[in-house]
Formats: sequence, C-alpha cells, structure tokens
Amino acid sequence: MELLIKNGLVVSPEDGLNARADIYVKDGKIAEIGENLNISGALAIDAQGLAVFPGLVDMHAHFREPGYEYKEDILSGSRAAAAGGYTSVCCMPNTKPVADNAAVVQYIINKAKEAPCHVYPIAAITKNQEGRELTEMGELLEYGAVAFSDDGRPVESSRMMRLAMQYLKGLDKGFVISHCEDISLTDGGVMNEGSQSTLLGLKGAPGAAEALMVAREALLAEMLGVHVHIAHVSCAQSVNIIRDFKARNVKITCETCPHYICACDEDVNFTDANTKVNPPLRSREDVEAIKQALCEGVIDCIATDHAPHHADEKDVEFNLAASGISGLETSFALCYTQLVRGGLMDLSRLIGLMSAAPAKIAGLKAGRLRLGMPADITIADLEQPFIIDTAKFKSKGKNNPFNAREVYGKIKYTLLEGKIVYKSEN
Repeated sequence: MELLIKNGLVVSPEDGLNARADIYVKDGKIAEIGENLNISGALAIDAQGLAVFPGLVDMHAHFREPGYEYKEDILSGSRAAAAGGYTSVCCMPNTKPVADNAAVVQYIINKAKEAPCHVYPIAAITKNQEGRELTEMGELLEYGAVAFSDDGRPVESSRMMRLAMQYLKGLDKGFVISHCEDISLTDGGVMNEGSQSTLLGLKGAPGAAEALMVAREALLAEMLGVHVHIAHVSCAQSVNIIRDFKARNVKITCETCPHYICACDEDVNFTDANTKVNPPLRSREDVEAIKQALCEGVIDCIATDHAPHHADEKDVEFNLAASGISGLETSFALCYTQLVRGGLMDLSRLIGLMSAAPAKIAGLKAGRLRLGMPADITIADLEQPFIIDTAKFKSKGKNNPFNAREVYGKIKYTLLEGKIVYKSEN
C-alpha cells in the first residue's frame, strides 16, 4: 500500500524536522519526506492545518491480560492506544498469572500480533511480584521482555533490588523500572498526605514514601554503575533527588504522567474515586515542580500509567476503590493543552517527551520519522477544542477524572506501519 500525507506540519525532534512537508509511505515504511511530493496512485491524506509526528510511545501501561480481561484486554487496550495517538506500548506484568515466566510473555506477544499498536511486555523482577526470588531475567529477555518491574508493588528488599540490577548488568541488556513506594510509610494511605487529606478525613500517604525509595534506587545505580528507571514520579522531593544524582552522571531516568501535571490533591473528591491513583495526586507545589522538571530535562519522558478498572471497582467508597486512571486516550491532549498551550514548552519538546525519549529509554525502534523506518505516524489537530467524553473511550476502563474537561490536540489519524488503525469521526 502506498500513502501520501500532504501539507502537514511535520515534527520529529530527533530528525530535525519542524516544518511543512509531505510524507510518502510505501510498503509500510517511510520512503520520502519533502515538499510538494506527487505520487501517482497513492492514497492521499490531506494534513493541511494538522501536525504530523512520530507515533507516540508509552513505556508504562496496564493491559490487564491475562487474567483481568473484564478491566481491559490486549485488543481493547491497543484500540485505546491507537485512539490516543500511540503506536508503541510497554505493558506492565501485574497480570494473573503474573508475567514472570516465558509462557506469559510469549502469550502477550502472540495475542498482540493483530493489535493496532506494537505491544512490548515488561516482565516481573521477582516471581509473582512477591519480592523474594528473582525471575529468570535472561530467559525472559530472550522471549521478548524489554524491561523488568514489579509495578503495583515495590521491591521492599534493598538486597533483592541490588541482585536484580547486578543480574542485568551481567547480561548487559534490559533494565529495572522501579515502583518507588515505602509501604511502611504509606501505611494504607489513599491520597496525598496534607491539609486536603485532613479536610476530607482520608488517610494520607506522604511524598517522602516515594522519595525514600527513589534515593535507594539512585544509590544502588550509582554503586553498581547500572541504569535504573523511576516510574510515575509525582513529587518535588523525588525530582530533587533525581536532579542531584543526574548531576553526578548516575544512570537514572524517570517518567511522570499527565495526571501529575494536570491535577492536584485539591481536586480529590471522596465521592469520586476516579481521582484515586497510586502514587496519589500531590500538592500544587509538587505539580509545579513536576512541570519545571519536564522543562529542565530532569524528567526524561511522559508515560500514561494507563490503569483501567471496571466501574464496580470505582463506584465504591474512596477508601475501598481501586487505584488508577484510564489515560491512553487523553494523554496527548492533556499534555498539549497544559504544557504547550500553557506556554511552558514548544510542540517539538512535547513530541520528544512522548515519543523519541521513551523509545530510547526502552530500546525500541520507534519515535522517529526517518527514511526506511516503519511508518508509525500520528496526525493531530492542535487547534480543535473538544470535550473529553469517557463514555466514548475505546478502553473498557472509563475511570478518568478529566471527563467533561475541554482540551486541545485532537488525534485525527494514527498509522501503524503505514496502515490507518485509527481515524477520528470528527
């Protein structure tokens, strides 16, 4: 199939592209980028007034399959990804059974072959995410795992985390993604500890519970000379620690999520558990620190931590509700509205944070518009306002606190290897 994307604003920071151009796609790959291309017989997409950029890359999502298909499955999660402009997604291992063995990793890969996005399994650090025994990391890498995490649970034992890092250093492949939470400090907290938790009468979890574990991982990475990635950074204390260790050239990278730049603990309402997430929405001061860290490059990329749940798991008392936000379909629009239209960064910077940067960290061949690369491309209308409507989500999970919010940056097309896998209805 031949396809020609005409007249779009082509933005790919890794390739030095930020100008009006056409893109010619042949046999699923980018064949030519230039002005005024005319290709006889090619299907044309008129991108006049639209932005054309690399398919977005999410290095942290939960597709729930196997075991929790009532929340999400690989196909529904992939459809949500495509609707959100994502062409590559790394999925976390807290499935049932846990992705701690080759059979589950292979199951995910095989199930994703017909999905409208690339799906990359992240395997567990420890067997059954119990923190007591390492998984067969070498074997899991050979079978297709791209990284290791016990996300959803912290690896409480410093010794066990050290062993995991040493194992991967010996393999010279793969890396750890750490869920940083000192559960003895969070102690059942359901929102950020502060004046708002006191006002609402909800048990709080302090930012220090995250920062302490960030410091541990950074110290281990420094001691061992290995790369560690910190998941869903949410507070100023964590940012300060990461900044200090990066200044010492420690191999530490990190991500934050749209909800940590678009909402704070003042938005928490105990009658709406869609604001319940782990780590929790932090203070206004934390939000500003996260934004600044993104602009400075202290935070390396933006991930969704897409965590869909069944309505019954959210329509309960706040204390009892499941934690998580279904975020793949709102991520780009929220970030574009908050960061670019908010004047904090330009479009090219945001595209890099959501495509090339996570692709580089995860070692994926993605996030670029380069001749010969797969034509994984997103096309968006940056000027079209729209109202988030969770009822129209492709995801099974409708648990998103930004329902009814007006945003900009509507995804119009998503292409996977040159095929249109998503087209907006309006």
